[in-house]
This record gives sequence, C-alpha cells and structure tokens, in this order.
Amino acid sequence: MEKEDLKVVNRGLEDEMELRGFRLCRWKLVLVCCGGFCTGGFLFLLLYWMPEWCVKATCTRTTVRDAEVALLRSTDEFKRWFRAKVRIMLAPGKNPYDTLNSQTASPQANDHAHNMTDSTHNKISRSVESQQVQIRYFTLHSTKYFWNDTIQNFEVLKGLEDLNISCSSVHSKHSAGLNKNQQEYRRFFFGLNEIDVKVPSLFKLLIKEVLNPFYIFQLFSVVLWCTDEYYYYAMAIVVMSFISIATSLYTIKKQYVMLHDMVATHSTVRVTVCRGESETEEALSTDLVPGDVIVIPSNGTIMPCDAVLICGTCIVNESMLTGESVPVTKTDLPNPERDKKGSDGDQIYSTEEHKRHTLFCGTNVIQTRYYTGEMVKAVVVRTGFSTAKGQLIRSILYPKPTDFKLYRDAYLFLLCLVAVASVVFIYSLVMKILNQEPVKEIIVKSLDIITITVPPALPAAMTAGIVYAQRRLRKVGIFSISPQRINICGQLNLVCFDKTGTLTEDGLDMWGIQRVEDSRFQHSEERADDKSLVTSRFVSCMATCHSLTKIEGQLSGDPLDLKMFEATGWILVEATEEETAHHDRIELTYVKPPNQLLPPPVISPEQDMELSELYELSASYMIGIVRQFSFSSALQRMSVVVRQIGERRMDAYLKGAPEVVASLCKKESVPEDFAEVLEDYTKQGFRVIALAHRRLESKLTFHKVQNINRDQIEKNMDFLGLIVMQNKLKTETPGVLDDLRRANIRTVMVTGDNMLTAISVARDCSMIQPLDLVIIADAVPPKDGQAAKINWHYADKPSKHSNKPTKLEEVEIILEDGHSVDESRSQEQYHFAMSGKSFAVIIEHFQDLLQKLVLHGTVFARMAPDQKTQLVETLESVDYFVGMCGDGANDCGALKRAHAGISLSELEASVASPFTSTTPSITCVPNLIREGRAALITSFCVFKFMALYSIIQCLSVALLYSIGSNLGDFQFLFIDMAIILLIVFTTEGGD
Repeated sequence: MEKEDLKVVNRGLEDEMELRGFRLCRWKLVLVCCGGFCTGGFLFLLLYWMPEWCVKATCTRTTVRDAEVALLRSTDEFKRWFRAKVRIMLAPGKNPYDTLNSQTASPQANDHAHNMTDSTHNKISRSVESQQVQIRYFTLHSTKYFWNDTIQNFEVLKGLEDLNISCSSVHSKHSAGLNKNQQEYRRFFFGLNEIDVKVPSLFKLLIKEVLNPFYIFQLFSVVLWCTDEYYYYAMAIVVMSFISIATSLYTIKKQYVMLHDMVATHSTVRVTVCRGESETEEALSTDLVPGDVIVIPSNGTIMPCDAVLICGTCIVNESMLTGESVPVTKTDLPNPERDKKGSDGDQIYSTEEHKRHTLFCGTNVIQTRYYTGEMVKAVVVRTGFSTAKGQLIRSILYPKPTDFKLYRDAYLFLLCLVAVASVVFIYSLVMKILNQEPVKEIIVKSLDIITITVPPALPAAMTAGIVYAQRRLRKVGIFSISPQRINICGQLNLVCFDKTGTLTEDGLDMWGIQRVEDSRFQHSEERADDKSLVTSRFVSCMATCHSLTKIEGQLSGDPLDLKMFEATGWILVEATEEETAHHDRIELTYVKPPNQLLPPPVISPEQDMELSELYELSASYMIGIVRQFSFSSALQRMSVVVRQIGERRMDAYLKGAPEVVASLCKKESVPEDFAEVLEDYTKQGFRVIALAHRRLESKLTFHKVQNINRDQIEKNMDFLGLIVMQNKLKTETPGVLDDLRRANIRTVMVTGDNMLTAISVARDCSMIQPLDLVIIADAVPPKDGQAAKINWHYADKPSKHSNKPTKLEEVEIILEDGHSVDESRSQEQYHFAMSGKSFAVIIEHFQDLLQKLVLHGTVFARMAPDQKTQLVETLESVDYFVGMCGDGANDCGALKRAHAGISLSELEASVASPFTSTTPSITCVPNLIREGRAALITSFCVFKFMALYSIIQCLSVALLYSIGSNLGDFQFLFIDMAIILLIVFTTEGGD
C-alpha cells in the first residue's frame, strides 16, 4: 500500500518532493497527550523537532486522495521532512479555467476566496450552495497544492501556462480579458495577487527561537543548577542566553523587515483592466488573476504580475531580476495567424522561450510605445508567488540548508560527548548510591555531570568567530545575508568567474572596423564616422541595427549598441504621436547623420516626388526603422527592417555572432579568408560583431513587414564586414588570479562570449599559463541516424587551408578511469574548453564523461544562465567547494547554487546572493576566502578547545565525586567565565 500511495509533486523541479497521505487517529492523539504530560512536555518537543515522527505518532496511513495530513520529504540530498494540513474549500467548479455562467460565482463568497479556509462555504449564497464542489488543497512554503482528479495527485496552479496555450490562442482567446464573475471565480484558486512576506511578531520568533534544542538544554541546565544552589553560574548562563536570543531575534526580525519592505514597495498599484473589447475599469493590482488583460500606462509602472504583451512595445528595466540595469525592449507576442505564409508553426507560449515579449513582476516599465488609437495591452500570465519575483522571494524565505562537513562532524562529536557523559553519569550514580547519599543529591549531582560534559556555551563560542569575520568583511565592503556560509568560504578550492564586467571592464571600446567589398576584406579602419563612409551600407547598418531608445532625452540601451552607434556619429530621433499617425499604426524611430557629414542630396529615379520634396526640405539622409527583431541569445543575432526616406523599397540589416551571420549570407559574398581573419581577431581577445545587408522585395509593404517572420528576412544576406571591439582586462584581474593559483585554488571562466575570445582572455589573465595546451571539446548531437560524438581540437594549432574555413587540428583523446589525456603530461599542462551547445550535448549523451571533463575544464563559452547553474552543480558533484563571482547579469542561478556566491552588483538581485561586494572588483574573492579560512580555523580550534576542557572538567568532577567532594559555585564560575570564555572571545577577536 505504501508504494501505491507514494506520490511525487513538482516532479523534475528543484523542489521535487515525495508525498504520503495520513488521517488523524484519536486513540494515538490521546496516547501522545498522556506521554507528553508524563515526560513533562519533552515528548511534545521531540515531535515538534521531528515532523515525520509527529505525523506517524498521531495519524494512520491512508490514500493521498483522502488525506487529512500531508507528509512530504524532499528528494534532494538533504531529505527534509515537512507536514501540511489538508484543507477543503467550496468553489463553483473544479477547474479555474472553466467558463462559468454569471449566476455561478458569488461575489459575496469571492470577497474572502483568498483565505481559502473551511469557513468559506458560510460566505456563499444559499441560491448556489447546491452547485458548490469540494476542493482539497494544502499550503507549503507559500505555495498552494490542489488535488487533481485527472492525474490523481496534488498539483500547483501556476497560471495560464498550465493550459499549454499557443501564441495564436493568446491573441484569439485571451486578448479580450475576463468579466467580473470569471475573475472572481479564478481568485478562488489563485488568491490575491500579492507576495505576502509576513513579518512574524517578536513573540512568535521568541517561541520558535527558545524551542531550539540548544536553548532547551540550557533551560534544563539552569533549572538543575538552581536546584543545586549554583545561582551565580546559572544567572551568568541566563544572561548569556538572553543576549544571544536578543541578538538573534534582532537579526532575524531585521532581515524579515528588509525583505518585506523590498517586496511591499510598489506591490499594490492601481491598474486599468480590460472587460471585453472596449470596456475598461480601474482596479487594484491585488485583484488581478491569470487571464486578465491590463493596460500598461504610457508613463510606465512597476509590474505587479507576470504578463505577456499582445499590443505595443515597452522599454523595461529588469535589474530586479537580472542585476543588469540596461533597459530592455519588449515587443508584442508574435501572432502566427496574422501571417500564415511567413509562419513556421504555432509555438506553445512559455515565459522562458518568449521572455522578449513578457513583462516580469517587479520590473520597471520605463515607457511604452503605442499605436495611434490603441493602448499597450498585456495578458496576465502568473500572479503572486508564482511570478518570477515571487519565486525569487520564495528562494530567500525558504533556502536549502547549508551542507557543511564541519557542522556534520560537530554534531557527531557532540553525540560522542553525550556518550561519554552517559558513562560518567552511570559511574556517578553508582558512586552516590554506594556512598548512601540522599535521593535528591544522587539525582541532581548525576544529572549535573551531563551539563559539564556537554558545555552549554559551545554554540555561542563557535558563532563568535563568524561574527568577528563578518565585522572584518564589512570593513572591506563585503556584506553577507548568510553569515554561516563564511566558514564554508574557508573550504573553497574552485572559483568560477563571469568574464564581461567581472574579469574584464564592463564597457567595450571600438578598436576598428573591417569592411568587405567585392567579397574581399579591405584594410582595417579605425573610424566609422568618416565622410567617405557616411552613406555606405556598413555605416547604415551600424546606425540602425540596435535596440537603443531615448529616455528623458538620453540614449539608453545595451552598452555594445551604444558604443557602436556613437562610433557612427549619427543622431537618433524618435517619432511623436502625430508623426506616428501618418504611418497608420506603425511607429518609426529615425536615425540620421549630422548635416556636416552629408554630401549634397541627389534624387534617384526610384524616389517618390512627394518624398523627394520632403528629403530636400529636411536636407537630411534619414533612415526609418520599420521593424525590429530583438537580439536573441539563442539565435545570437538581431535584425531590423528599415526604409530610407524617399525610397520605395526597404532594406534589412543584420548583426550578430560572425559564424551565425556568415551562415545566413550568400556564400559568394563571404570572403574566402573569413575564418582566418576572424580567428586572428578572437585569438587576440577582441570581441567581433559581423554585419550583413539585404535589399527587400518591392512588394513588401509597411504592414506586411509587421507580420512577417524573422526567418523570412534573415536569409540570402550580403556580408558587409566586421566590427572589432576591445574588452580590456581589469587592472587587478591578473594579480588576483595569480594569488588564487598560488593558493592551489582552481579558477574557471564561465561566459556567454565567443570561445576563442574567452580562451584569449584566459591566457591574458594567466588563468591558462603560456605553455599550457587548450583542447576544445566540440560535441555534436545525433543527426541523420548517426550517434552523438565529440570532436577534439587543439585551440592553438590551427592548420591553414587556402579555400576552406580554418579547421582546428584534430587530436584523439581517450578518457578512461585512472588515465589522463596524455600520461606524459602533468595535469596542469592542458585545459578543456567547450561551448554551451557542446555542454548541453555532453550532459544529455555523455553523462559518464561529464565529471571527467569538468575536472580539467577551464573555459566554458556561450553558456546560457541555466547552463551556468548546471556547471556549478556538476563541479559540486565531484567534491569541489565552489565559489561563483559574477556581476549579477544572468548569474543569479549560479550565485544561489554555489557554496559561496559573490555578487559584484548592489542591485536588488544581490538579495539572492549570499555575499555582495560594494566595489565591483574581484579583489573581494581572496579577501572572502582569507576571512573564511580564519573563521573556519577559529571555529575548529574553539570546538577542540571547548570539547577538551569539558572532558577534563567532567573527569575532574567524577574523581571528586569518588571522594565525596565537588567544585564550588565560584570555582565553576571562575573556570567557565573568567578562563574559558575570556580566552575564547579574545582569541577570536583579533583583527
């Protein structure tokens, strides 16, 4: 029955748990109550500490469907137990996405729907009481799990994504919004749209803190000492405990208040909700449910939920989630039904796949771009704790426990001390009985020996080292939200670094350009703002192919785009609402060179008469950006469709990773030595961007372009050339990495940049030594019936081919247990490098090789954010203590997963990182490791010292018992306070 009844919730996710059902048993409850009273409440405490024992002691096993109590166990390495009470609510239906008649949902009931308590049915009008159905659910870690009869299991309702809706159905079925009754019905299941971080009262925190096993033992010791008239020592321990509890309460309360304030800021705003095609109404954001359609105001707002844009464009600051304060352009979700010819098929909507069209909760919409006569609209996808911000807050509220060998060994040693105390206790008991002492004296003195052997001041003494280390870290600008991890920092033996903004300077500098004419590279040029180039396709591409926007008169956007645009010397002009009206729904952004760079205007035969007059009047060479296909990290490119004022036909410009751009160009337009030139630049550490152009067909109109698929545009391009940008190393980078190398701490680079560029930077900063070999692992997925395979290449030994792209020299590598790549070479003499694509193939098809590869993997390029997290997990699985240092941009997952995540960003995303440096410099890494080692060795020495002194004192007292004597109260006080604690705290406090 147990196997049949075992369910798994959140399968495949980080919080996957096994679920068992139980029903309360009255006779077991009576027995437990009797046992609790007989043991003076100790049994109640034991069941409070052990949820599994509590449920099994008071309940009987039943099916999960009929359960009154849910017992859950995490499937991770910690195997933690949780219990939750299964509740029942009455609702008009079982599926929140069902369409109900107007009579079905009762507003009276829905006013309290978010409470979801047993009393809900009392609020439902009698007229519809017969229609109510019972829905079973339980709440755990701010997440509600509802029973689903179809899958016979509890599940989490996240939002519209539960329906697996397609992009076209978002537009066709969900763009009109919900009526009032539908909204209220859905609120039964999703509750209020709020991330409610409750700040516990001091009384609740006090009770929870006092019920800690350590303080219970101290309470037992104090009562025992008072019985034996050791008042002074007892009072000293009481004072110490009071200070410890007060400090702990203050810290915990402060953290809760900070988190609550961070979440509460702008959490409740007034929003405009669409009711049907034309009707709108004002409402509080807390009333929103998945399926609502909201209007994004033109002056911006803080997003109260996750929503997908269905109409209009938004400029968004996502620093709260990504740590990157660069504004991002969000466009409306593509609708395949609008242009079936250009569609590659209807995709299932996913917040991850379509994040360029999704506005996330907590992000700041700076401004909107709207079509004339229409509002910028978005469909609410997720609310409350299901949102991106909600999940971040949940990870902070309910973190995984810190698995650290020192703490595990400390508990084991405490058990050894308890065993020693038990032996001495029995010895003392026997001695007292043989000496025929009074019963009270026998019990008190024998129990006293336990309090001597297991010192109550031990945890306080061990924590003091961490407190001192935290104070010293604060002096050098490093702040911690998880002080217990300072000890773990002392164990770090591998540190992963992001590249851009961490090892190298944040911004990029223009080094030069290399144009292509007649399929041949021209000589490299330093400046792009030369008069001879101003009307060239190359400069036009640089001026138009970007996602820049003007915010309060200032150009804002991606730093790379900004540098590229500034190098042209052109000017960006955004259309006003009146100008937008001329294009009927199409809003254009214009770019133009300054007049002093322009040649005299020449009218071509292709130009309209009316437009040519406009051209002459403006005396300007203006290009309007008609459509923008945003940069995608998965596609590694972006493109725009533009139209020069006065021209009938439109042009497409493309920029992106050189290899990707070259693959989309006509072969005859790509120079034969393209691969050699590219490799030459990347090996020198330059960041290289390729540009391409295509003249579009005259039949493509403004409106057709708005509905066309990007794949129809990004093909048969003409290769224009390369932009070469320089990303300089930070001055402190080589010195810090050299310090880590001399301390035998391995360093690894994890970046989203080009492979050869990353290898070059790794060599420049001495992460890879000059004489070391770099071997690229190029994994190829299965294709056309062929199995997946790994090709091995030396990165530094390219073999030249006159008419073919540069091909790296292949090398045969055998990875077997107990054998290295080349047994004649030491382990430090070679490094593996791989891309994100290869990493994904290796994880899927070569799991047995993965751990061997990461043991010598030094450069991981083109890595997606989730792949960075997977890499950290893999390194931890081969017993590395992993530190992760990043600037917060796309590193959040890895920063949270690592043993010690160090964020170089002070933005809100750093809340998820255990450590934050106020100075964006990797010098914080050796500082943190030094303090970690100091705190760790101090904790270890204090533990040994305290344990040794307690055993010595225990044996001394046992010997004194044998002659009918004992230490006096002041002697105990002097030993424990004047000698022991004084030595412990002064030893730890040295700066």
